[in-house]
Amino acid sequence: MIKTLLIAGRDHHRLAEILHVASRFGLGVLLARLGLERPEGEAEAAAEPQTLPRRTRLALEALGPTFVKLGQILATRGDLLPPEWISELEQLHSRAPTLPFEDLRAAVEDALGEPPETAFARFDPEPLAAASIAQVHRATLNDGRQVVLKIRRPGIRPRMEADLRLIAQLAAVVETASAEARRFAPAAMIRQLAEAVLEELDFTTEGRNADRLRADFAREPRVVVPEIHWAWTSESLLVMDYIDGVPPRDGDTLRAAGIDPAAIAALGADIVLDMVLVNGRFHGDPHPGNLLCLPGDRIALLDLGMIGHVSPRGREEFISFVQALNEADPAQLADVLATWSAGSGVPRAHAQRAAERLIARHGGGRIVLSAMVGDFLPLMREEGMTMPPDLLLIFKALVTVDGVLSRIEPDFDLSAAMQRSSLRIARARLSPEYWAPTLRALAWELSKVSDDTPRLLRAAIRRLEADPVNGATSTEQAEAMLSAARWIAGAIVVGAALLSGALLLS
Repeated sequence: MIKTLLIAGRDHHRLAEILHVASRFGLGVLLARLGLERPEGEAEAAAEPQTLPRRTRLALEALGPTFVKLGQILATRGDLLPPEWISELEQLHSRAPTLPFEDLRAAVEDALGEPPETAFARFDPEPLAAASIAQVHRATLNDGRQVVLKIRRPGIRPRMEADLRLIAQLAAVVETASAEARRFAPAAMIRQLAEAVLEELDFTTEGRNADRLRADFAREPRVVVPEIHWAWTSESLLVMDYIDGVPPRDGDTLRAAGIDPAAIAALGADIVLDMVLVNGRFHGDPHPGNLLCLPGDRIALLDLGMIGHVSPRGREEFISFVQALNEADPAQLADVLATWSAGSGVPRAHAQRAAERLIARHGGGRIVLSAMVGDFLPLMREEGMTMPPDLLLIFKALVTVDGVLSRIEPDFDLSAAMQRSSLRIARARLSPEYWAPTLRALAWELSKVSDDTPRLLRAAIRRLEADPVNGATSTEQAEAMLSAARWIAGAIVVGAALLSGALLLS
């Protein structure tokens, strides 16, 4: 297979580099399992003292942002990978040295249409922060507002696109050749990776995510989402408000800044639960580096390149999952697990067995989220069941925020916050905003029916007037057609009423 991949054309140099890095970290075992060979003349690195999961994590970091992102996606798959792999992959970071601004100047001037020194009242060429995809610089607008420029590194897009092509080709081959690998659904996982990478490379996606989250929390002044300055923002450059705050790493630091850790913990829980269970749009990676605590016990949400989405049905299923645990109901929990594993060919008995074991350990009392998830995902793996990726991202986000909030407020109980959120969920379902999309869709369908109504009425009248035998329809036919006409007329009246109501609510 290696020869087939090597002749893939434009990407063969990158493939050789990938194989070299894998061999350098002693990953010959993984290469062999994937059907790959080391480049000719290159020996396997001497066995290192680190474990295989650690060497894999180091190799992924050395290969750059595409492979780091792949590892981060795999880190959410506790239903597929053992705990030692998950704990190692969760440590993945996209590290990169800072670049001199002159290396970025051409890209910035192309995006702005002018030098940053003339576009802004002040521009700082010294980088504020750097990652593998972008570098951040501070600037001041002409009106005095402080902003940051997130600048995409030159050449990063074609390199990551080459990685995606190679990984997709490899995933397709592995999925065809290995029954064990098919359980991972590698092709679907790579499609998820490609979507995440391409969204992260396009900074307008992050800008739109920020606008949407800001709208979601428009009525909550304690939630701050930096404003995007679209006049200067493009695919390769993001300009947004600079926010100065304190990361939520420990309670003492927050108290020293005049911020109440208990208030921050409660607000943080409410934010995440509202995003997941009410809005259906949530921050996919709420670690301390992406959150800032501000005076007035406020929280700012940063780095919005990765946003998770959960459908209304997915929200209902997650709520049913929590309710089943709270009420120690293994039948309801088995129903949810069977729904989540639909299509995997796992017998219903496996879902029932997993539900009973999870209820025995965590049902009917206070749910310690990290412990519950730590048991739940291995149970799914043992029973051969898999989880939808969007729901796994929810679990990851909740466990992450639980860990953050527990560090700043040790007695914080996220499960109690989940119980409190039920009132907000019910209130959201009763609001006009919740039903407006459904009513608009209904109004659209009714408008299409109303367009056909004159034609249907004319057809009914012609049918009543027609007489294939002696010039008159039978009594039964006439009564049937009149009944149909009355139903049509009634439907028009009801449709008009619903349409009017939908328009008023909208």
